[in-house]
Amino acid sequence: MADDTNGDTPTDAAALALRALAWVLSEEDRAQRLLALTGLTADHLRAALGEPATLAAVIGFLEAYDPDLIACAAAIRSSPEDLVAARRELEA
Repeated sequence: MADDTNGDTPTDAAALALRALAWVLSEEDRAQRLLALTGLTADHLRAALGEPATLAAVIGFLEAYDPDLIACAAAIRSSPEDLVAARRELEA
């Protein structure tokens, strides 16, 4: 079952994206892939952590590979649909 975090507000969407980012960064190879595929650097990621576009890019990275999207959603007790909705909210 998904948490209450469903992307209804920017705050919820940002919180969900930050949880997803923590999951991505918990595994070094996946973290390196995030940086390589998004073009972000570790310094830029740290500096732009609160920016909706950066948070949306993290979820977009997960969306590009369904196994990661599904594994992340399960790990953070959410759903893939909630993550996608959060990305859309952050991009709005």
